[in-house]
Amino acid sequence: MIYELRIYHCLPGKLPLLLKRFETATLPLWEKHGIVQAGFWTVDIGPSNHDLYYMLAWESLAERDRKWGAFQADPQWQAERTASEAGGPILASISNSFLKPTSFSAVT
Repeated sequence: MIYELRIYHCLPGKLPLLLKRFETATLPLWEKHGIVQAGFWTVDIGPSNHDLYYMLAWESLAERDRKWGAFQADPQWQAERTASEAGGPILASISNSFLKPTSFSAVT
């Protein structure tokens, strides 16, 4: 199992729009494509309260490439993303890393 840590750095004031998009559009589409989320976090205390952190669980990079590619190409996702950005962009940037649990991790 590998985990993908994604950090979405929102433009000031846009985090609520991103959270709404995840809750109403992204998560149902992930379910359709078999994408498994391991958790979502916002920053309570830290360098920026404009960020959304989340993790996805994958069996392999090949699974990730296949499912993420299908999600990105989904016309419904493209329409939802475009509609959510009608008032302008939401994100300043996105960071992602692929993490492998250690032998002593509580998460396998």
